[in-house]
Amino acid sequence: MSGAGEPAPRGVYQHHELERLFNPRSVAVYGASANPQAFGARTIANMAKYRGRILRINPRYEQLGDEPCYPSVSALPEVPDCALLSVPRESIEAALMDCANKGVGGAVVFASGYAETGHPEHAVAQARLTAIARETGIKIIGPNCLGFVNFPLTAMMSFAAAEMEVDAPRGPGIGIVSQSGALGFALGQAERRGMNLSHVLTFGNGADVNIADEIAFLAGDPACAVIACLFEGMPHPLQLLEAGELAWKAGKPVIICKLGQGKEAATAALSHTGSLAGSTEAYMALFRRARFVVVPAIEDVMQTAAFFGKVGRPKSRGVAVVGASGGALIAATDAAEVHGVAMPQLPEAMTQRLRPYVPEFGALRNPCDLTAMFTKDHTIAGKAVEAMLDGDTFGAIVVPHTTLSQGSVHRAKGMAEVGQRQGKPVCFSYASGWIGGPSTIESESNPNLQCFQSIDRCFATLAAWHRREDRLIAEARDGPRKLVRTAPAQAAAEAARLIAASPNATLTEREAKQVLACYGVPVVQERLVQSAATAGAAALNVGFPVALKLESPDVPHKTEAGVIRLNLSTRAQVEAAYAEIMTNAGKISPAPSINGVLVQPMVPAGVEIMVGARIDPMFGPLLVVGLGGIYVELLQDTALELAPITHAEASAMLQRLEGKALLEGFRGSEPVALDALADVIVRLSEFASDQCARVSELDVNPLICAGSRVIAVDALIVRAASERPE
Repeated sequence: MSGAGEPAPRGVYQHHELERLFNPRSVAVYGASANPQAFGARTIANMAKYRGRILRINPRYEQLGDEPCYPSVSALPEVPDCALLSVPRESIEAALMDCANKGVGGAVVFASGYAETGHPEHAVAQARLTAIARETGIKIIGPNCLGFVNFPLTAMMSFAAAEMEVDAPRGPGIGIVSQSGALGFALGQAERRGMNLSHVLTFGNGADVNIADEIAFLAGDPACAVIACLFEGMPHPLQLLEAGELAWKAGKPVIICKLGQGKEAATAALSHTGSLAGSTEAYMALFRRARFVVVPAIEDVMQTAAFFGKVGRPKSRGVAVVGASGGALIAATDAAEVHGVAMPQLPEAMTQRLRPYVPEFGALRNPCDLTAMFTKDHTIAGKAVEAMLDGDTFGAIVVPHTTLSQGSVHRAKGMAEVGQRQGKPVCFSYASGWIGGPSTIESESNPNLQCFQSIDRCFATLAAWHRREDRLIAEARDGPRKLVRTAPAQAAAEAARLIAASPNATLTEREAKQVLACYGVPVVQERLVQSAATAGAAALNVGFPVALKLESPDVPHKTEAGVIRLNLSTRAQVEAAYAEIMTNAGKISPAPSINGVLVQPMVPAGVEIMVGARIDPMFGPLLVVGLGGIYVELLQDTALELAPITHAEASAMLQRLEGKALLEGFRGSEPVALDALADVIVRLSEFASDQCARVSELDVNPLICAGSRVIAVDALIVRAASERPE
């Protein structure tokens, strides 16, 4: 991403605000030229099919061919909706102001050499473009942008030499959004293999219009049925929540692929959370909250989007598989298991109906092996698919295609007719090495067939379809996501007072637990002592066994420093442990400030869970839940969400942990009361949200959980830099 000195966030542009930019009735082209290789001339050539008026701008010409050419937009006899600026960077600002003063709705800045270069002066130049957009109201795509394609207008608003047939779509189609123009136009070439597209929208550096705005535009555009996104990053990612809400309400799935998912070190690492809450995990949490369908690779984007653009809602969760290759059917069964897609067996009535089409040496079950008879009679495939889709057992059917031939065309046509009658997806997964072989383009362009380049992507998409349906059902039943406050009413104010009262940049464990107790988080009690004798007396009062811990605001990780002693059962052990802790504390360099030693009752063993939070400058408070104790950074088995969260979201985080079996009662241990644990997690998320201006990190490690008992044994709170004492 580009950009020093990013402007303050704004609400996303609504569809009507971008209508003139992306659906223009007239377009002015700056840099029109008699040189066919000039970007302006190439842009006009690419607009040969455009169903609107093209107005040419260049002060060097009075006429280009048979068309008039004007020195500026201000000299035009009409106000164009959109302007394409094919001029050097040095001329861009003047051209934009010319457009803004004329009342042009939007402009596309092709020029490069802005913030993407990394040079501060170029970032300042880009900031001036943003300021022009904010001050005048003109909407700007770019700079460093390839332009866009509007298929309903049969308009390619770009200088690119992309081999793309820009024809009107066959009804609502796929709208593509990509920061990278090259990749966006590459996806747009899917129209060559029969996909139905509505738009290809790019935005380059995004000085004004960004990915959230383009999603919001497509959400409101009737030509678009589904939105496919290639995403790199953005300075204000929470704008995606607003765009996602618009797409969800419009019933348009958003398919998104995040580019650049390599592990990144967290900027703050005082807590375990700092090293676990990376930006990729934060984006994934944001995508979940926005209800996006996430795919792992560029190659998956269009296949998944095409599926969602063709299908309705599932009529049943069961998926049938039928084909002529035993190996391909086994591969399909494996993929179904990996992605959690149900493949129920055939009811007896269906078995009897299928029997005439399955030879004795085939497999009359799910998956159903029709053997080579599948190819002998082209009508068998359609009849078998009809038998399996009839009724309520199956809501979709997968047909793995191995070798392709002209017979594939006839079989595909028959199965498409069945899919249309039943209103259920007939999914083709191609295993053939003959890319673009017989039936592939015909099938892709058929609204009743769903095509995939791999069996795995087919079943991953079916699983995503079912998850989206689960969310639709849940929201219809329970309403949209609703936060219900669980912490006491006075918690935020009391916690803020305690944080401000601490003389430390990093609160001591004792101070941190006092703060969390305001939110109703159960915490272990303790006594602070300054001598071995008082430690022994406190232990007698607390009750054996006990734990001893150094209290110092300068030693946040006490285990590593050797200043913790556990399971002390006698007064003599306590006093000896006190002396050892103080000796080890004396070895720490630089010498820490020491308040004394905490004496705590030992909490009986249980499952150890870590809950942490980090206040991210882009995402706000991020909550991390994982296995705790010494395993937190070793296993890194964690789940992350944007805070605050609901009780249902807290429960879902626990279910995502690979070690969740430990919570459910492992090898005879008592199961953890998951509702009680989820309640504590929710309270901690509320703390992170309430105090995000006052703290930068929270680390509760561990929460010891056994049965209905959930108790915080250790805690760390780091104050925000602006809130730290001098």
